[in-house]
Formats: sequence, structure tokens, C-alpha cells
Amino acid sequence: MLRRGLSALTSLALLATGAATALVLTTAPAARAAGVPAPSPVGISGRGASVPFTEQEAEYAATNGTVIAPDRLYTHLASEASGRQAVTLDATGEYVEFTLTKPANAIDFRYSIPDSPDGTGRNASLDVRVDGAVLKSVPVTSRYGWYYGGYPFNNNPGSGNPHHFYDEARTLFGRTLAAGTKVRLQVPSTSQAPSFTIDLADFEQVAAPIAQPSGALNVVTDFGADPTGAADSTAKIQAAVTAGQQQGRTVYIPEGTFQVRDHIVVDHVTLAGAGPWYSVLTGRDPADRAKAVGVYGKYANQGGSSDVTLKDFAILGDIQERVDADQVNAIGGALSNSTVDDVWMQHTKVGAWMDGPMDGFTIKNSRILDQTADGVNFHMGVTNSTVTNTFVRNTGDDGLAMWAENIPNVNNSFTHNTVVAPILANNIVTYGGKNITISDNTMSDTVTNGGGLHIANRYPGVNSGQGTAVSGTLTAARNTLIRTGNSDYNWQFGVGAMWFDGLNEALNATINISDSDILDSSYEAIQTIEGGGRTLNFSNINIDGTGTFALQFQAGGAGTFTNVTAKHVNGPSPIYSCQGNAFAITQGSGNSGWYTDQPYCGGWPTPVWTNGGVPSTGGGDDPGDPDDPGDPGDTGNLAQGRPVSAGHADVYVPGNAVDGNATTYWESPNNAFPQSLTVDLGSSKAVGRLVLKLPPAAAWSTRTQTLSVLGSTDNGTYTTLKGSAGYTFNPSSGNTATVSLPGTPVRYLRLTFTGNTGWPGAQLSELEAYTS
Repeated sequence: MLRRGLSALTSLALLATGAATALVLTTAPAARAAGVPAPSPVGISGRGASVPFTEQEAEYAATNGTVIAPDRLYTHLASEASGRQAVTLDATGEYVEFTLTKPANAIDFRYSIPDSPDGTGRNASLDVRVDGAVLKSVPVTSRYGWYYGGYPFNNNPGSGNPHHFYDEARTLFGRTLAAGTKVRLQVPSTSQAPSFTIDLADFEQVAAPIAQPSGALNVVTDFGADPTGAADSTAKIQAAVTAGQQQGRTVYIPEGTFQVRDHIVVDHVTLAGAGPWYSVLTGRDPADRAKAVGVYGKYANQGGSSDVTLKDFAILGDIQERVDADQVNAIGGALSNSTVDDVWMQHTKVGAWMDGPMDGFTIKNSRILDQTADGVNFHMGVTNSTVTNTFVRNTGDDGLAMWAENIPNVNNSFTHNTVVAPILANNIVTYGGKNITISDNTMSDTVTNGGGLHIANRYPGVNSGQGTAVSGTLTAARNTLIRTGNSDYNWQFGVGAMWFDGLNEALNATINISDSDILDSSYEAIQTIEGGGRTLNFSNINIDGTGTFALQFQAGGAGTFTNVTAKHVNGPSPIYSCQGNAFAITQGSGNSGWYTDQPYCGGWPTPVWTNGGVPSTGGGDDPGDPDDPGDPGDTGNLAQGRPVSAGHADVYVPGNAVDGNATTYWESPNNAFPQSLTVDLGSSKAVGRLVLKLPPAAAWSTRTQTLSVLGSTDNGTYTTLKGSAGYTFNPSSGNTATVSLPGTPVRYLRLTFTGNTGWPGAQLSELEAYTS
């Protein structure tokens, strides 16, 4: 989901970040035997996408490199790997060797190389060897990965918190290799990176190029587009599309790579290629970086587009940063009664961000890889639409999302999809929505601040008053979730593999979860939080392996449980709840392994991760906040890095206000004063002065915020330390305001905001607290 906030964490130890520019030439060790694979999200019968490739994980292939240990902690290299393991090659001649199980003429492999020291990116190459001989050298890069800091992310390594490490590279072999052929990815003697980490390889038998359909217009021979990619072909392809619409003819993209530096706008037309391995649209405006390749319908306020088919080509962008305001998505606008079929989307901001109102839209048989933000988002009034049989991996935010902002999303579905390793947020989610179906999917390897399956009344514009809240019947059936859920480092506790959140208001709908497997969850299998919901109906659920609890109730509501079984539950009790009887459990028949009338209520336990049957202990008592700060003493900024909470956060979270970075900020929901921000100093401190900051950029116009300061020693009883007053933030003087306090010892500091002349919500980029 776009516009999600993150707090900055203390950066954890990582593989070399790339100060060196060449490898130390050493003799590669002998290969080891392959291991026994952990559960994979690919190839589960009847679930997930039916993909055209065969996937092999590097850690189970022959290698003389180093297998990096299983790990699920944010900012750790292994945490973003499929299966949470990968292989690092850090010497000339080191390799990963895959043995083909089927004929293949192409490979797409997932890898990571260290970033350049300045964050601008590093380019290198890997040898592809077939039965020992070099077939070709394949370029690899760090330019599309390695983001830093809190939201909005940046490319500055000095901001800490490195993440989004991996990228994918693809190449055709030029011939078909038989089953049994050994294919190596090997470090060449001319290596330009200190290490190469290989996660997996997908081997594919790519069909011959699709010929031009009879009667179709050709963007090259009829309109002069350049298939070499040397010249800008935007206007010529747009002219072909316009002619195709006017003449009722298909527009054909032949083999080639075409520079496209702005949107191709489509309406009542078919745009078809020779296949996603052959027909490639790529490019970005060299001067205006907010313009880049994309195929868009007209926006809804322009009437929208309809009756469009996009098929059999690739959109390979050049997006290396996240700027949420930029429309640099592979597919966008409003496309009613339209279909996207077998389109490969990579290196764009979002694969498909669809802004309604629009109706009857389908994405199918496609691949969405290496996105800066979401894979797909059905945003604002998208109805009767679906994503099906689509493979999604390495998104920078939600894999597949629906967000009913202000206008209802109705009768949409996500079915038979595979969603792997979203770097932030959830594999699949609906924020609001009526009569939604999320079924027959596989989801795996969530990294941070989200779960596998999420149903929620969250984010702006999701409420029953506008008809956008969760309503009607929501169905999630026959899904498989593997290693999903994670630690939310703002909350500092685990998020469930399946989680249900009523932040804006309770989930008052019929929510049916059935016939699903929740395997090796990083924390709890099922969670309710904030506004809770009723009624949640669980039937035929197999929970096998949890880092902590089977069920974690942090909100009221009601649920029915029938044939819900749990084993290998690693929490101190199968159920966590400090809610008393606020969540009502109704048991049907066939339940086992999870029910107790004495739920656990206490500190968060260390998770135990089974990693495909091999137990390992998680990241400490507070795994989501690796370096939990101790008592900061009485000098310096007492608030920096301390636990912080807010009455509500919009999409810019409270952790941003204590991360030491004035360019990130917390923001409350609009038009909902009063709003509060509370920081725990760790122990009582005689606070004599606060420094409040907003981002220093000139774009932040002068504003006055009205607020009071309260303090507490127990987080229960608060007294006023400073009465309500207006504080002016002016960018010409650094957007900083100082508040003098009486020095009363307090452990908890709370700012309560009642007004802001520059925005309809409370805003703060830094809350600094000092004794003098």
C-alpha cells in the first residue's frame, strides 16, 4: 500500500556493504551436497499461480559458496530471501550449480550484490556456465534495490536501515538445454562486486515469438518505432495505439526493446506483443524523472478507458526510488471491461495501481517483480475486478491490495496467485470492501509490518459512513501461508500470518476463512487487533508451526472455530489475550491443539522459527526492535529511539518522530483532533526542554500547531506540564519550536494536539527531550 510510514531502526550487521570494488582472488572450496528443501510456495497443487517455470532454491543446489543461515529479522539479508536462506559467493570461481529437471532455454535468477558506498548503485556481472563452459555473462546491479532510512525511503546509506536487497535478472540461453544439464552461476575472474548472494533460479522453456496477428498495425513497420531502444519511441507507439483505436485494429509490438518515456494511453484497443521475453517497453524521461514507461487508461475524471486488452509483452522500468506522488507504474488509470494477460512488470513503482471508479478489470497469467511499492492496488471504487494466476515477488509494499478509499470496492477477487517476499506490509490485503474473495492463493516470506492475509478497516477513506468499510461477506478459502507474519517494529510485537484489524471501526461483516494451511508462521497464526471484528468464521484450518501463539487476541469481537487444528505451537500458551472475554469463541467440532481457558497475558516471548522443521530461536524478547534502547541516561536527547505511540497514525507512523531523522515524520488522520503522541523515556527524567521539529524543506510552509504537554510516571495518571499554546514552525528558521518545561520527573511524555494551521492533522518529524 502506498504512503505507509516506517520508523527508522538501528541498522543491524549485514554482509559487506560494498566498500571494496573487487573480490579477493581465492581458491574456491569443493561443492557440498544439496539439502532437503523447506516448504515452497511454488507448485502447491490447486493453489497459487500455475507458472511456466521450474524453481530451484540456491541453498539446496550444489555450491562451494556459503549458505547464509535462516533469519527473519528486518535489515538482515537472509530475511528477504525466499525460504529465508540463500548462498553467498565471495571468491572467484565460487558458484551455485543447478541441475535441470526439465528442458529449459531461459533463466530468471534472484540475487543481491552490495550497494556502492554512496548509494548510487553498483553494476557487475555473473557467468552462466553450462556443463562447465561459459555460455554468457549476465549483467547484475544494485541500482533497483538497497533502500535506506524510514518512510519515505531514500538511497543514502548514511540513513541506516538497509533493506530491499534483492533483484532479478533474466536471459535466454540461445538454445534448449536438456533435463539433467548442469547450469552454474559463477563468479568471474573480472568480478566487479565483493560478493554475490543467490536466492533462487527459475528455469523456463520459452515458446517461440508470437507472430503478428492478421490485420494488425505494427509499431515498427507502420509507425517507425525503434526496436533497438536507441531512440525515444513514445510518440510513435502512441500514434499506433490511437490509430488502432480509430480503425478497430490490434496494435502489435514485435521483438525488440523500445524506449518509452511517458504513458502510452489506451482506450478501446488491443496492444499485443510477441511475448514477454521478446517485446519489451522500457525507459524514463532523462529530464523529468516523474515521467516513465507505463501503459495507462484515461483517469476516471477524464472519463476512464474501457475495452482494452494488453497482452504478451514486458514493461521493464527504471524506477530506483520511491516517490509516492509519481505516476510511474507499469499499468494505471481506469480500465473498465479490460484485460491484462501475460504481461511481465518489473522495476516500476507499482505493477498496476488502478484508480477507480472502474468495473470489470482482470489481470491474469502475469508476473510482477521487483517493485518499489505495491504489486497491484485496486484503489477507490474498483468493482467486479480480479487478479488471477499471477506471480508476484519482491514488492516494496503490499503484494496484492484493495483500498476502498472514499468509494466502495465491491465484488473483487484475488484468486490462484502466488505472492512471495513483500519487503514491507502484507502478501494479500483488502482495506475495506464489500463481498471480497481472496482464495486459492499461496503466500510466503513476509518481511516486516504485515502478515500473509490481512482484512482491515484501515487507512483514510475506509468507513461505513461512505460505504467503504468491510461489509457483506468476505471469503478467504483454500489459501496456503508459509513463513508469513512478522514483527511490527512500531508495535514491537508480532503480526499474525492472518490478521484482522478494525482501526477505523470494527469489522462488522461475515468473514469466512476456510480450508487453509498456515505453516511455519513467524509469530502468531491468527490475530485480531484494534477495533476487532465479528463475525470471523474459521473452518478446516491447519496450523502447523508458529513462532509464538496459535491465536493472539488484542481486540474484542466474536469468532467460530470448526475443525481448526494446531501443532508445533511455540508460545507459552496457544492463545494470547489480555482482553478477558472481550473476544467470544464459539467452538464447533474437530478442534485440537489450540484452545485454552487460561490464555497467556504477559511479555512478548521470543519466537521459535522452525525453518522447514529445523528449530531456531528468533531475535530475542523484542525481535521486532533489534537493539531495543536501554535507559539513555540524563544527557542528550532522551526521546531518540525510545518506544513511542500515538492515539492514531495515518500512514506516517509515530516511530518517525523519534528516529533522529528530521526528514521523516509522524502524521495523524485528517480532521480528527485532538491527537496525541506519547514517548516512553525508560525511567523518570527531569525534562526541562522539548525541541519540536518538522521537515526542514521549504515545501513545508509556515504553520502553527496548538498543543499541550503532559507527563506521567506510570502511563496511567497524567498531569499537565505545559498548558495548551500555539507553536509556530517556520522553514526559514529550521521548522523548529522549543517548549520550556518545569523539570518535573516523568517517564512518559505526551503531546496532545488540538490544531494545525497548515494541515488538518497533527504533524511532527522529531520530538527531542532534554533535561536542560
